[in-house]
Amino acid sequence: FGRRLVLNLKQNLNQKLREIEKEVTFNKYKEIVGEIIVGEVYQIKPNSILLIHDHNEVHFPKSEQIAKERYKKGDTIRAIIKSIEKKSSGPPAIIVSRADEQFLFKLFELEIPEIFDGILEIKAIAREPGERAKIAVLSNDDRIDAVGACVGMKGMRIHSIVRELSNENIDVINFTDDIALYIARALAPAKLQDIYIDKDSKIAKIYADEDQKSLIIGKNGQNIKLASKLTGYQIDVIRDTEDESDTEEVSSEIQDEK
Repeated sequence: FGRRLVLNLKQNLNQKLREIEKEVTFNKYKEIVGEIIVGEVYQIKPNSILLIHDHNEVHFPKSEQIAKERYKKGDTIRAIIKSIEKKSSGPPAIIVSRADEQFLFKLFELEIPEIFDGILEIKAIAREPGERAKIAVLSNDDRIDAVGACVGMKGMRIHSIVRELSNENIDVINFTDDIALYIARALAPAKLQDIYIDKDSKIAKIYADEDQKSLIIGKNGQNIKLASKLTGYQIDVIRDTEDESDTEEVSSEIQDEK
């Protein structure tokens, strides 16, 4: 073989090896999408962080980070693999997240054996990453209290999850098919007077005492928004004044940002 043919052969061989490596990496991470991995901070960019996991680069975008968290090179981070995409050039783009609701789901599954075993079932999650979350659980065994099992003795189970999420407040509620009761539980700790449910339009009108209004809405509207997302109902708070014809309505309707 001449020198030119040898160089061409070398280049072709290297290209084939890179393609095989890309395919192997893609298949490896495709199988664990939705699972938690531990990566090390390698490079910090303005809009993302590069992690190293098992000698592979992993992208941790700013939109998938918990806003109050700060990272530095060498830190180890637990995150969930959200997606993986093939690229025309270079290795596959592996995206991880700590802000995704599935990350909270997996943390509960790891910390609470009853969820992993299927005795308890997570029915819905609503989350504002780093601030507050609501999670509805159902027990498939009458002998086990779903909320008690999630919280654990002296709150040990839930506290380990809260610490992992930078002290994100987590409300655990019992799921029920009774929509009115479900919404009332989702709006806790507020106490309600009455609920009117319109199942066709998925709207719930809430009647409560004036002193409960701030609790229903919550800080920056968090409580009512998360309850609405958790239950799938638009929640309107109706406040009666002294003149019955004059009412104030506060809605939980969340505009779609897309």
